[in-house]
Amino acid sequence: MINENKLKLFLVDDDVVYLKMLEIEFLQHGDFIIETYVSGELCVKNLARQPDIIILDYLLDGTNKNAINGIETLDKIKAIEPDLPVIILSQQDKIEVAVNCMHHKALDYVVKSETAFVRLQKIITAVFEKQKMEKQLIWYMERM
Repeated sequence: MINENKLKLFLVDDDVVYLKMLEIEFLQHGDFIIETYVSGELCVKNLARQPDIIILDYLLDGTNKNAINGIETLDKIKAIEPDLPVIILSQQDKIEVAVNCMHHKALDYVVKSETAFVRLQKIITAVFEKQKMEKQLIWYMERM
């Protein structure tokens, strides 16, 4: 984590308009460091930049039909950073798609809708609170 107040978010979506809208929402409603990527390959290539959370589109094939999709990207991320929280964001409103994402170790699954940003904020807040509590526990245990 960068500091106590800022989380670094990777936003990954091949729809550049939606990606920009999401970036603006996060910048206007929170104190985040944002990095955006239009492909899973670019996201994976930049994992060394240490995001705290990744919001990843499910399909990722809008501009390049040969691009790796969200599940393949998720698998690559988890192979490198198994504990990194990844939230899948998708137009797919099917339970089997959500379950498949969870089987691939996604933290959560959010359908792109009018309420998607609010839901993402709640999930990120919960992750941030959990990380703070874990740090406090480690601090306490080191002093025992």
